[in-house]
Amino acid sequence: MRHGTRLGIDVGRVRVGVAGCDPDGLLATPVATLARDAHLLDALAPLLGQYDPIELVVGLPLSLSGADTPSTADARAVAAELDARFEVPVRLVDERMSTNLAQQALRASGRSSRRSRFVVDQVAAVIILQSALDAERGTGRPAGVLVTPEGTL
Repeated sequence: MRHGTRLGIDVGRVRVGVAGCDPDGLLATPVATLARDAHLLDALAPLLGQYDPIELVVGLPLSLSGADTPSTADARAVAAELDARFEVPVRLVDERMSTNLAQQALRASGRSSRRSRFVVDQVAAVIILQSALDAERGTGRPAGVLVTPEGTL
């Protein structure tokens, strides 16, 4: 397992959830919910300064069959923007069902959908990041695929 913090990012059409982890990569925790607007990268910049991550883990929303969805292209575009703007490696990881799992977890804790609207994105980011950390711990290899200027590897 590589040493260093990471930030997990759940890209939504209205909001973007952000999660972080400890330097040992053991536990992902919620960090922030950011507006999905023209200032998204500017809003992320202070978090990168604060956490000094070794990589950004962006959720890739695939269909249950593994095919691309309209949201898949959106997540790839945001990941490419992150890669171009920041000097931190960006990885795309399969995030099938992360938002549904986040909503279920919040309901199970007694939170209504209306009250959970602004934290569900953070919880989804936690699920994405934690699954990537667990996969790396289990395999010894980083999860997902690396984003490069030419596209993903």
